[in-house]
Formats: sequence, C-alpha cells, structure tokens
Amino acid sequence: MLQVSHLTRYYGGIGAVLDVSFSVQPGEVLGYLGPNGSGKSTTVKMLAGLLPPTRGTIYFDGENIQDHLLEHKARVGYVPEEAHVYTYLTAEEYLRLAGRLRGIPPARLERRIDRFLVLFGLDAERFSALATYSKGMRQKVLLAAALLHDPKMVILDEPASGLDVGTMLALRALVNGLARDGRIVFYSSHEMETVERISTRVMILREGRVVADDSAASLRALTQQTSLEDVFAQLAIKEDVGQLGDDLLEAMRL
Repeated sequence: MLQVSHLTRYYGGIGAVLDVSFSVQPGEVLGYLGPNGSGKSTTVKMLAGLLPPTRGTIYFDGENIQDHLLEHKARVGYVPEEAHVYTYLTAEEYLRLAGRLRGIPPARLERRIDRFLVLFGLDAERFSALATYSKGMRQKVLLAAALLHDPKMVILDEPASGLDVGTMLALRALVNGLARDGRIVFYSSHEMETVERISTRVMILREGRVVADDSAASLRALTQQTSLEDVFAQLAIKEDVGQLGDDLLEAMRL
C-alpha cells in the first residue's frame, strides 16, 4: 500500500506541491492530472525516491521510504517524462545494464530482455545505438527497463509520449493487467482519454494542491460535465479556454 501524508515540496520560496495526501491500494490505478507547473512531476520524483519532500511523508508497505530508499527503489518501476538514456548503448546493452543494477540473475535477465525487445517490436534494432532511435522507440526501452525487475509499484510520468497508436493501446492493456496482478500504478499524464479509461481513481492538481479526488465517473457527475477533459478544464484551468481559442484566432487577423 502507498500512503502519502501532507506531502509538500518547495523550491526556494516557491511551493511546487502543497499538503498533498492520498493512499493507493494494490490493484488500483491512480490517474494524476494537472496543468504544466501544477506539481505533477515533482510528486512523481518524490514517490520514486529521487527527490526528498520538504515536509510530509511517503509510506510504502508501512515504511517511510526516506528511511529505506534503496529498498524502495528496488520495488518501484519508473518511467520518467523525458527519455534520457545512454545514447551510445544499444537497446540490449541498456536493458542489460538496468537489469544488472537491479540484481536480476543473468539467465533470467537475458530471457526477459529478449522477450521485451520482441514484444515492443525492437528486436530488429537491438544492436543499433539508442542515438538512432526515435522518441517513441526510446520510450519503449524505458518501459521495458521499468518492468524488468517485476516491480510492486509502477510510476508512469507521461509514458505515452511518442508512442504509436498500437503501442498506446498495448500500454493501456498493460496498465490494466498490472492492476489485475495486484500492482500499484501511479499514472501521471495529460492524455485525458487514457486516464479516464484506465484509472480506478483520478486526482487533479492545481497550483500544487489537490482540487479533485474521485473516480472519473463521480467527478463527471459532481461537476455535471460529460467528459474528464471538461472536468479538468473546469477545475484546473484558470483561463476560459473557449475564449482563449477565439482570441488566438482574432490575433491571426490583426
């Protein structure tokens, strides 16, 4: 179980995440939404153990992750928003490095690498340097690296970036499968349709604070909106987006 209590993070005097609390049970998918600058990626980095909170506590299976950072990272699969990889390595070499750092036994690691490369359609490029890969191909490598060690919790920060439609649909199926298998999935994204389809619960951030926390269906009913996108626009966006669109068109005619 993941428990987050009064999570707060400041950069200098600026609050990025302010008093955020929630819990996620095994088998749940928490969709995490917010505009740019709302604190999503900062939350993700704290959950992954990459950034300490200014205040508040993150518990995983009853343990404060700051007291057991190495053990926590060993239980978590993390796909960052930006696909930063060692571009001079091949996909096979990168995954082998990730697996060895995770302590996966060599024979098991090689089986998993082979299988992931085939399933992600990267087998033909397994000996090509990652520098030659497209953004979507690198994203597939990051997804494989996050799953290699059979994690108990999977943290996905804009995981669909650059993916083709087929892989995007496979990603949705994967998230559903992870939940059925009793994993915790934390899914941070701007992609509303996917979040609405896969999440058992949705949280919406605005300026570092939680402004909504419920199922997508309940949020639609409470706000009397027909889609999660409309709920998001009502709760998290300051501007009148319709008016902004009109104003942009008008600016073209000046």
